[in-house]
Amino acid sequence: MSDYQQLKETAHAANMQLPDLGLVLFTFGNASAADHERGVFAIKPSGVPYTELKVEDMVVLSFDNELIEGDLRPSSDTKTHALLYKNWPEVGGIVHTHSTYGTAWAQTQLPIPIMGTTHADHLTVDIPCAPPMADEMIAGDYEHETGWQIINHLAQLNLDPMEIGMILVGNHAPFTWGKTAEKAVYNSAVLEEVARMAHLTLQINPAAPRLKDSLVTKHWERKHGKNAYYGQ
Repeated sequence: MSDYQQLKETAHAANMQLPDLGLVLFTFGNASAADHERGVFAIKPSGVPYTELKVEDMVVLSFDNELIEGDLRPSSDTKTHALLYKNWPEVGGIVHTHSTYGTAWAQTQLPIPIMGTTHADHLTVDIPCAPPMADEMIAGDYEHETGWQIINHLAQLNLDPMEIGMILVGNHAPFTWGKTAEKAVYNSAVLEEVARMAHLTLQINPAAPRLKDSLVTKHWERKHGKNAYYGQ
């Protein structure tokens, strides 16, 4: 049995949730799970359909993108995952999809505005959208630079990655993360649903107002604040 069996099982389970949640089509996405104590992560292999994906197919790499274990080529987005794990020690899982509504927002190069309490239950700001990369970055180590595009945009906005958990990359698609791979998948589903709600809201009323601050605070605090009372 692999020394990384549990990590590979975690990554496999996260990947298998993506088609079940309607977040991926064919092979349009990937999920990974990290072990920071060992400095490694497991990720989906490139181009393998979810219907054929097995635990033993997961590829294990270091945070410096060095192959540790696996017979298949890792996801084409592996360098993005590796850079984020290397820079964000609290992140245990990352998900990248081309989900329909999230990707549509990314293609507008606009953040997803906070318009309702569903959004405020999960974060208190717009879901950010990093601008498309400069030409020299695109021509260079593209997937590695995508990681820097995410990190740098959050830093420019003075946003804590662990409080946000999600971002759009302009003209590309969503990336989400969390303390666990399961949480990263959850955030991916939340992003897609919030993107869909915002799209429909603006179709019904293009002048629909943003959520007022008092409701943002109330819904965030009741779920995440010091005196939170949501859930058991």
